[in-house]
Amino acid sequence: MQEEKTTDHTHNHPNAKAVSNRLARAIGHLESVKRMVDDGEDCAQILIQLAAVRSAINNAGKVLLSDHINHCIVEAVEHKDYEKLEELNEAIQKFVK
Repeated sequence: MQEEKTTDHTHNHPNAKAVSNRLARAIGHLESVKRMVDDGEDCAQILIQLAAVRSAINNAGKVLLSDHINHCIVEAVEHKDYEKLEELNEAIQKFVK
């Protein structure tokens, strides 16, 4: 079991609502792609729509990453919390995988 870290840092980012909205649209889009599969629609069109969903998720991640760097990481460096930099590095590695 992973130990939960406690911190006084809050994750209130300026673009949190935009990220949430992008993810909601991606979820809706993915649900429509699932219907395409269920309805037996053209495989090429399904692949194109899956690529669009993946792009939407990646773009939401980019906005979140930018916010994280501009707020959480700046704050972590100010407080000499270099562990946060390592956590960011690991998260980036998983995100771009």
